Amino acid sequence: MDALVFNVTTAALMVLMFKGGLALLGEGTLRGRRTPWAAVVLTGLALTGVALQACWPAAMDTLDADPARSGWWRVVTSVFMQNGGLAGGAWNIATLAVIAALADWFWGTPITLGLFLTGILLPEHIDTLIGAGGHHGTDPRNFAGSSGATYFLGATLAAALLLRTLRNLHRARRGPDKTQRTEILLAAGVPVLGLTMWFTQFNGHGLVSVYGFILGALACLLARPAVLRTSPAGQDMPRSA
Repeated sequence: MDALVFNVTTAALMVLMFKGGLALLGEGTLRGRRTPWAAVVLTGLALTGVALQACWPAAMDTLDADPARSGWWRVVTSVFMQNGGLAGGAWNIATLAVIAALADWFWGTPITLGLFLTGILLPEHIDTLIGAGGHHGTDPRNFAGSSGATYFLGATLAAALLLRTLRNLHRARRGPDKTQRTEILLAAGVPVLGLTMWFTQFNGHGLVSVYGFILGALACLLARPAVLRTSPAGQDMPRSA
């Protein structure tokens, strides 16, 4: 039963981030967008990792992030290995492809790749700083897998959505309409559900999503300040009188 709840809440968190990403971009604007090269690169690396595992028996031992083994490269190469079986590997790769595409269309390719890399490297250092490491670290990969960095990246979109919605409400000087209430619930639901998952399950997907949400808010303010005054379709929002 615990495993079922773990899987259901983990999937629910991903659904929140996916729907938040669609709301951020505008679901009706996705057709005809440019090729999301960050998603192509990251998904290609993940598929290469799976192929490597299939043809090289020592791939996992050589490239995973088992702390009992040495190797500076492991923290990065382990992300493109999969150890959750066929279903877990397929989920990781599919969610990576979708979230990376949404992120690329919003952040652009260089920032998306930078945020993904940050999602690989940053959580373990924050774990050490706040004392959340050890057996209950935030890394949900269990030495291999892309889910941690994917959830981190997805949470950056939720942060951008919340900031934009709140900014638009401030500019309009009125209460939220139905669409804006939905956007707030989707966006704020990511860190709320993430923290709930962490404190009730020690589910690392939850806390790493909180890290991504915080960094996404900072990145939005520094790298994409224009998003705070634009609509999902990218048109300037009308200024309040």
